[in-house]
Amino acid sequence: MIGQLALGTLVIAINAVIQAEMFTAFAQQLEKIIIHLRRIFRRFANTATIVICVLFVMSVQTVNVWVWATAFYLTGVFQAFEPSLYFSLVTFSTLGFGDIILDEKWRILSGLTAANGLLSFGWSTAYMVELVRRTQ
Repeated sequence: MIGQLALGTLVIAINAVIQAEMFTAFAQQLEKIIIHLRRIFRRFANTATIVICVLFVMSVQTVNVWVWATAFYLTGVFQAFEPSLYFSLVTFSTLGFGDIILDEKWRILSGLTAANGLLSFGWSTAYMVELVRRTQ
């Protein structure tokens, strides 16, 4: 149990660092992106900016899912990468189909994956609100 908590905490910390760094880097470039899109799209520049922001935030979430999938695969929770990725996506998004479940020795990780996803999506929502506010 302690091993699962340690591994889960490590993966959550890695994801938090990745998300913070990616969000910071994007925010620093946002003004340049908006200026560029205003020249190209004129009236639809805000819409184009918001679409780019949504795609960027989804890419950050995708990276988080891949980090979890890699952790599951490297620790031997899954023998192939595809089920590791599928389980990570379903659990991180808190959808939780239940068609794949973890062995008892690893099941605490599923809860940590879902908790990480819940916090990450909340953080992303707040970030998107700020990005949309900056496009006005």
